[in-house]
Amino acid sequence: MTDLLLWLHIGFAIFTLGPLTAATMSTPRFIRAGDVNVLRYLHQTTRIYAVAALGVFLFGALLGREYLGRPYLSISMTLFIVALALLALVVRDQGIALRILGREGGGTAESPKGDAKVQVGRVAALSGVITVIWLVILVMMVWGSPS
Repeated sequence: MTDLLLWLHIGFAIFTLGPLTAATMSTPRFIRAGDVNVLRYLHQTTRIYAVAALGVFLFGALLGREYLGRPYLSISMTLFIVALALLALVVRDQGIALRILGREGGGTAESPKGDAKVQVGRVAALSGVITVIWLVILVMMVWGSPS
């Protein structure tokens, strides 16, 4: 049973966190370009993979149930929850940019397209922090694990 949980945990980590990171990190480029269709796709992708990333947490918690008191696991789980909270902010900012760009469809720096560009910095910063959190968790799982 432990082997199955490990495979599910690693599989979910690979197949959800990778695409999730790619979607959030490429969002600022398409906000700047004003490409509403790609931005809509990235917004949908981020929401779907953020929900699917809960599988990483679930299978990780089931896998480490006997080590829940260990610092490496407690810290990793806390960081994961922080990353999910930050993802909620990214989804919100993607939605705001999408609404602004979708409503007006472009313009000058003082127009709504300029207003959508405000989201670029926030999404880029939050995506970077989330990516660093994923990497810290990875390091803790590899070198902090008792096995």
